[in-house]
This record gives sequence, structure tokens and C-alpha cells, in this order.
Amino acid sequence: MSTARHVFYEGRVQGIGFRYTVKTLAHGFDVTGWVRNMADGRVELQAAGEAGEVEAFLKAIRESVLAGHIQKEDVSTMPPPQGVRGFTING
Repeated sequence: MSTARHVFYEGRVQGIGFRYTVKTLAHGFDVTGWVRNMADGRVELQAAGEAGEVEAFLKAIRESVLAGHIQKEDVSTMPPPQGVRGFTING
């Protein structure tokens, strides 16, 4: 079953290679989506795919070298986007 998650990460998440690390991690999972820095200092991520893959991907982010930089993670479910391919860094 396809699912999608919209996530905002807070903490020291900009200027540390967060987006590059997330994109690299995405290569190990069958997920599509994007990650970007926001003007308010947060990082925004959208990921879609089979439910188990998306959850495993988000868990991998939580357990990666980024864990010490994430102070808050706000996750919500969203409808899977149509026509998205790959995983990219936006902005």
C-alpha cells in the first residue's frame, strides 16, 4: 500500500550536510520525494512509497549521523503525490 509522509525537522539541521545525507540514505530505499531547507531554519521532507519502505527510510534518518542534530521531528501523513520520480534536493 502506497503512503506518503511530510516531515519537518528542527534543531541544528542546516549547514551540516543534512539534505545530502538524507538524499544518500534515500538511495537505499524504494522511496520518492524531496528534501529542502526552509527560511526559518527547519528542514522539510516529503517521502512516498510502500508504507514499510517509507517508515524504514524515516527510521534510518533518525538512526543516522543526523540523530544528534534533530531536536524535533513533526511527521504527518499526506496523499501520495502523482508523477514524482527519484529523490531530490530542492532549494
